[in-house]
Amino acid sequence: MSNLSTRAQQLASFDRLLTIMDELRAQCPWDKKQTTESLRHLTIEETFELSDAILEGNPEEIKKELGDILLHIVFYAKIGSEKNDFDISTLIESLCEKLIRRHPHIYGDTKVDDEEEVKQNWEKIKLKEKGNTSVLGGVPKSLPALIKSMRIQEKARGVGFDWEEKQQVWEKVEEEMQEFKEEFNASSDSEINKDKATSEFGDLLFSLINYARFIDINPEEALERTNLKFIKRFQYLENAAKESGKSLANMTLAEMDIYWNEAKML
Repeated sequence: MSNLSTRAQQLASFDRLLTIMDELRAQCPWDKKQTTESLRHLTIEETFELSDAILEGNPEEIKKELGDILLHIVFYAKIGSEKNDFDISTLIESLCEKLIRRHPHIYGDTKVDDEEEVKQNWEKIKLKEKGNTSVLGGVPKSLPALIKSMRIQEKARGVGFDWEEKQQVWEKVEEEMQEFKEEFNASSDSEINKDKATSEFGDLLFSLINYARFIDINPEEALERTNLKFIKRFQYLENAAKESGKSLANMTLAEMDIYWNEAKML
C-alpha cells in the first residue's frame, strides 16, 4: 500500500512520539499529574474502544484506538523512567527477549508440527519463567468471567488436560443442560434452590464455552455480536414505534413483534 512507511520513517515517528511525551510530561498540567494508578482505568477504557473498532471492522477507528493505546504504553514507560524502574528501551528489550525465549522453534532447535504445539510450548515456557505453582496462576483475577473461563481452558489444554473429541464436549454440554433443567424446570412452579441452580447454570456456560473453543468460535466475540445485533434491532423497534406515534410502554408484545420482525428482515 502506498501509505505504508519505511522502517526509517517508522523509527522517526516513534522518536517524535517519545519527544512529545517528554514535552507533555514537563509542561502540561494534566500530564504532569498522571500516575500509573490514575492511567489504569483510562487504559482499560481505551482497550474496550479498540475492541469496539475491531468488531465494527473500521480500519480508521482501529488505527486511532491503537494510537491511543500506544500513547498509554509510552506514558507508563515515561513514568517508569522517572522512578528509575524501567524506560521504553528496557521495556522493549524485555519484550524482545521474551519473544525469542517463547519461540524456540524459530530461535532454537525445537521442532513443532502445528500451531497447537506452538501454543503448548508457549504455556510451558511461561509457567517455568513465572515460577507459578499452578498452570492457572497466570490468569488475571480481574478478567471478566467469560474471558477468564476461555483462558483457564486454553491454559489447561496447553499442558494436555483437555477433551480429545468435540463430540465428548457436546455430550458434556447436554449433561450440564440436563442437570440445570433438574434444578430449574421451566414447566414447574415449585421454588428452586437458587444457589444450586446458579452453580449448575455456571457449569452449563463453562461447558458451552468449552465447546465453542473446540469448534474455533470465540464465545466473547459471538456474544458481543449478538449484543450489538439486539441493540440494533431494539433501536429500530423504538424508532419505528415513535414514528408511528406509539409508546413501547403502551404497546402489546404482539405489536412490538411486528417491528422486531421488520428489523430482522433488514
